[in-house]
Amino acid sequence: MSVYVGIDVHRKRSQVAIVTENGQVQLNKNTVNGTEPLLRLIGDLPSGTPVAFEAAFGWSWLADLLEDYGFDAHLVHPLRCNAIASARLKNDKVDAAILAQLLRADLLPEAWIAPTRVRQLRALLRHRISLVRLGTSLRNRIHAVAADHGYDRSASYRTGPGRGWLAELDLPPSSRQIVTDCLAVTGRAGAADRPDRRRAAPARQGRPASQDTQDAARRRGVHRPGHAGRDRRHQPVRQRPQAGLLGRADPDGPRLGPDRPAWAHHPSKARRGCGGP
Repeated sequence: MSVYVGIDVHRKRSQVAIVTENGQVQLNKNTVNGTEPLLRLIGDLPSGTPVAFEAAFGWSWLADLLEDYGFDAHLVHPLRCNAIASARLKNDKVDAAILAQLLRADLLPEAWIAPTRVRQLRALLRHRISLVRLGTSLRNRIHAVAADHGYDRSASYRTGPGRGWLAELDLPPSSRQIVTDCLAVTGRAGAADRPDRRRAAPARQGRPASQDTQDAARRRGVHRPGHAGRDRRHQPVRQRPQAGLLGRADPDGPRLGPDRPAWAHHPSKARRGCGGP
């Protein structure tokens, strides 16, 4: 007699349900995750027995285990298994039994079980993505700390000049500690003392090297309030001809002011010669 197995996988324990071909629940038991505890429940089943489990937290070990011992593994898409999500009575026993029943009725929303090599490659790519996101977050935090104290550097601090610029900033102890911790996580701690191995850019033809140095220093200028190169708050807003006409229904009419009442600009009242409302 054929049987069908449904496993509700969790982090430390899993619920195992065995259903016969008639739909009767033969076993529904909770066990600790591991090879030996799981084989005590399903180890005596014939080879090729179908086993269904969701793509939950840490499912890869279960897929390898079932493949090694000759079971027919079926990975269930967790977002498409509406029978479990919409169940009125929801617990581990019910979920495991529903997986086995859906497997018996051939109604499982299955997902592809990638080979071990592909899963390892996916894990490596996800790890790299997380490291890149972490590094970007820490770099943005360093720039935010510098901006809070009025410093600005559009270029990267990962280069030699950038590390030197970051080390020379006048920061309070708490901000300096934040910068140091971010550099330590990104692997750049103590990098400000290392010499820059890049070659110096040659001076432009027809211009002395000192002038290029001054221009570079001006581009790396400190972002301070009132700094003409970076801060434009000291510059007044230019008045355009149409700026004074905004919000006026009649640009040629009289302007309102403290010596004119609000009704004086109304055309109908002006024609009637009204002296007041």
